Formats: sequence, structure tokens, C-alpha cells
Amino acid sequence: MIFLACQSAKVISACQLILRSNIVHMSVETILKEWKIKAYKPIYWLEGEEPYYIDKLVAFAEHKILTESEASFNLTVFYGKDADWTAVVNACRRYPMFAERQVVLLKEAQAMRDIDKLEGYMEKPLGSTILIVAYKDKKLDGRSKMVKHIKKNGEIVFFKKVADYQMNDWIKDMVTTKGYQISTQAITMLADHIGNDLNRMENEVEKMVLNVGRGKEIDVNTIEKYVGISKEFNAFELQSAIAKKDLPKAIRIIQYFELNPKAAPLQLVLPAIYNYFSKVYTIFGMEDTSEGALKSMFYNNGFAAREAIQTTRSFGLQGVEKVLLLLHEYNLRSVGINNASTTDSGLMKEMVVRMIS
Repeated sequence: MIFLACQSAKVISACQLILRSNIVHMSVETILKEWKIKAYKPIYWLEGEEPYYIDKLVAFAEHKILTESEASFNLTVFYGKDADWTAVVNACRRYPMFAERQVVLLKEAQAMRDIDKLEGYMEKPLGSTILIVAYKDKKLDGRSKMVKHIKKNGEIVFFKKVADYQMNDWIKDMVTTKGYQISTQAITMLADHIGNDLNRMENEVEKMVLNVGRGKEIDVNTIEKYVGISKEFNAFELQSAIAKKDLPKAIRIIQYFELNPKAAPLQLVLPAIYNYFSKVYTIFGMEDTSEGALKSMFYNNGFAAREAIQTTRSFGLQGVEKVLLLLHEYNLRSVGINNASTTDSGLMKEMVVRMIS
């Protein structure tokens, strides 16, 4: 909805990206360096809005801390929804078999009932157990005894969602870390189409680097071929056509979507257009509306910032408000509210005509 949107080498490579978010105490890179030299703490509490980094650390812990033979006896995995706190504590207090340590993973811990009852174990953890808790989309109360115990005996790491304006740099860093180059236009295309879904972004980049030769640059043609985003007919180009009030081009793009339903479903197109026009809307309330002041809102892309400035002039405040209201209306119609039978392409055409007219 538009108002809401292991292999060792792969895991290490992804985690060694520069983390552009607020992290308490330790970074992913620091934790991995310690784990690689077998320096462990009894507790790692991984929390916050960004699941990508949590998943990477959990994957490394699950597959690389213990050898395959050690894991047979000394790796225990719990899932929050089905986990009983007593079972988790009992597993943590068990001594390792034929190994120096054991690993206990508590995945999806945010769904666990009575998780606060782990407090007693956090106060006196077993030194031979490495407990890793993945607590996604939430954060512990910093005033609680649980937090104090974890800080004393382990680490709490908070992962903040990577902001839209950071995505261009994030994509470039990820691709560079994998040993490839990527064009500025390709970065913008990926950022606009995928947004800040880091797991999906990495999967799409992995798909491309497996198919392009070492040393070759990832460009818009690579994305079109392997990700399936047309460089001419995509949500970004439709948004641009609307911003320029180019109705013929907008209709051509929608006709392409009609023939290729998977290219840009309505529930992908609407958030893209909303994201752009909501940013344009904020410009009207800014004191400094220069290109330099707006670049950070548009992935540090000067061209996009200039286009946004032009959009404010061609639409005006009332025009942009009208676009946002229409997006809300057609979002509701796309899920069947006040819409009996109109197809997605039909809704898009109707909406675009009303926006531009």
C-alpha cells in the first residue's frame, strides 16, 4: 500500500559494506572480524528496522561459527512464534559436546511470548554458549534490566533503516565490494524500482554479477536483461512522464505494462509515483529550494532535483495536492473499493489523464 511500502564469501562481502545507519556499540564489520578470529561474547542482541544486516549476521553464525561436525551437536535454532522461554534457557545452559562452544539462535524473536523472562539468563550467561537473538522491527526499552544485563555480558546492536537518499551510495558500495562497477543511471534505476529493500537489492545485483563478465560495468542494459526492468518502460519513466505532463509518453508506457503485466504491477507503480510527488510536495515548505538543497532527497542526483524543481512550477501546490489525492483514490480502487471491474491498466490510464489534464 502506498501510504505504508550462505556461502561464506557472500555473507562476509555483504556485511563488509559501509553501514550508513545508527548502530549501538558495534558494527557488522567489527562483529565479523571478531568472529573470524574466534573472539565471541555470550550474547548478541540484534534489533531494529533493517532486517538485512540482522539476517547476514545470523546466517554467518548459523553456518560459519561451528564446523559441520560441531554443528550437529552444538547448534540449536528457535523461532520466536513457537519458542518457549524455558526451552531457550535450558538450551543456553547446556554445555557443548565435542566442541569448545555451542551456538543458540533465536530467530524472529519479536514474535516470542514472555521474552522478558530471558532476563535471568542474560544476567548470568554461560561462557561456552553464544546466544544470538534476532529482534526485528523492534527495540528493547533501554531502561530495562534486560538491556543492562546484555550490555554487561554481550552486545546490543541496533540497525536503522537505510534512508532513500542513502541508497545510491549503498548500491555503489555493494557492487564495488563485489568487484564490479555500475553506472550512475543504472544505480538510479535500481533505487527507484526496488527502493530500500536491501535483501531484494542484493539478490538482483547477485543475479547480474553472475551473468556479466569480470571487469564489465553494470549498466541499464544489464538491468533490463537480467532484472527485467525495461530502460524505457518502467515505473520511473512513467513518473517522469507525469512530472513533465507528457501524456502521449505516459499512455505508451501504460500500454507496455498492459502487454507485460509483470513489468510494473499497479501496486508497484503507485508507490513509485507517490514517493516522488510526496517529495515534490515538501519542496513547497522549504526555504532553500536550490538544486544543491534538494539533491539529498533524490538519491544525490542533480538531474532528478532539477526535474523536481520543474515539477513544482508546472503543477503548482494545488496540482501536486491533486496528484496525491488521486493516488489515494486509485490505491483504494486498485484493491476493489469503489471499483467493480476496471483493469489495472484501465485504472492507470484514467488516473494519469486526470493528473495531467
